[in-house]
Amino acid sequence: MKTFIDKDFILSNETAKKLYHEYAENLPIIDYHCHISPQQIADDVKFENITQIWLYGDHYKWRAMRTNGIPENEITGDVSDWDKFYNWAKTVPFTLRNPLYHWTHLELKKPFGVEEILDEKSAKSIWEACNAKLQTPEFSCKGLIKQANVEIICTTDDPVDSLEYHKKIKDSGFETKVLPTWRADKTMAIDNLNDFNAYMNTLAEVSGVAIESYDDFLKALQIRQDFFAEMGCKLSDHGLDRFFCDEYTIDEIKAIFAKARKGEALTSVEINKYKSAVLYQLAVMDHAKGWTQQFHIGAIRNNNTFMYNKLGADTGFDSIGDDLVARDMSKFLNSLATEEKLTKTILYNLNPSHNEVYATMLGNFQDGSVAGKIQWGSGWWFLDQKDGMEKQMNALSMLGLLSRFVGMLTDSRSFLSYSRHEYFRRILCNLLGEDVEKGLIPNDMELLKTYVENICYYNAKNYFNF
Repeated sequence: MKTFIDKDFILSNETAKKLYHEYAENLPIIDYHCHISPQQIADDVKFENITQIWLYGDHYKWRAMRTNGIPENEITGDVSDWDKFYNWAKTVPFTLRNPLYHWTHLELKKPFGVEEILDEKSAKSIWEACNAKLQTPEFSCKGLIKQANVEIICTTDDPVDSLEYHKKIKDSGFETKVLPTWRADKTMAIDNLNDFNAYMNTLAEVSGVAIESYDDFLKALQIRQDFFAEMGCKLSDHGLDRFFCDEYTIDEIKAIFAKARKGEALTSVEINKYKSAVLYQLAVMDHAKGWTQQFHIGAIRNNNTFMYNKLGADTGFDSIGDDLVARDMSKFLNSLATEEKLTKTILYNLNPSHNEVYATMLGNFQDGSVAGKIQWGSGWWFLDQKDGMEKQMNALSMLGLLSRFVGMLTDSRSFLSYSRHEYFRRILCNLLGEDVEKGLIPNDMELLKTYVENICYYNAKNYFNF
């Protein structure tokens, strides 16, 4: 019987163990998409206790606690950090076979060195052990990043962000590169005119352009993109429920923008035309800069209006959508490819029933200019677990080139989530090891070494021009 989360966790055969321990385990991490705070890195924050670094903002854990019958006030309310941690400890045994059980114990083992199973009985000793380590220099934000051997971090930043903390990090001489990522979703969010116009006013202020027309808006946006590029940005990201690709004319978009700035109500047709125009324009701008664009598609967000009004967005009330995606995705990518303005692109799906749709769409728009120019991103959000990652890699293997895959990312708000790269690497090595043991691929260690090292590290380093 195997020990839980021992050194060979997930690795079911000798080939897998060799691939992981000799080739994958110690490679640096390129975390090319995450949501951690650049301010916390710049200030090299030390968290007072494990709740602050582990449970604040972790809606995965919040959902599990709610399902386990923990009252909301004891999850996100004003109870003590110890009480919140204890409530999580009480919940952990009930997460058996949920990926949270794996993540929890991987994050305790590395970096804290805790090998106990977390539950009500062990909660106090684990709380004290982790809190003691969090007071040491090795467990500040920068210390944790160093411990995890992270080479590059790409945060998620709005076009109006000053990026002052990125500059502070760079000026500090910190060895890990921390680069901004252009997340321009709010430029498309014309559904709520009050918020939209407030955002346009902020964009006008930071760009120095009075935004009275659509052309003014594009000018302001270009100024901000140029600034992001100067600060080292190489990627954009979009969190969308679908690809927007409705037909429109520029005159229509100018008129729609003018109506919006006057606060005049828009029809759903006008809203979708505007979103289509701006999404296309953002993609063209990415191409001009040579950036990689990322599209996270398919979430139904903020399903529980009562809790959204109480806690806001990103608090654990989102789910997988089931809209059809193939035709809109094809139309959007084709419009860019036809104009020769399709930049490097990573597509992430949230609905696993779309796996083969995404895997086959990639091949339609590869043009030979860059190996793996159009990528299918690793299992995201609800698919960011063993089964989801295995299915993604199997589909990519069958219908594309897994060998050109840029691999894993954390997509996390936590400085403890680098264990997700370890998790991914173990899963990858085990998939390959199982194929070798079954005689499905050759037992050629030189070939397999290159394969593993590229997917875990070198493909991303080269693809993003880091």
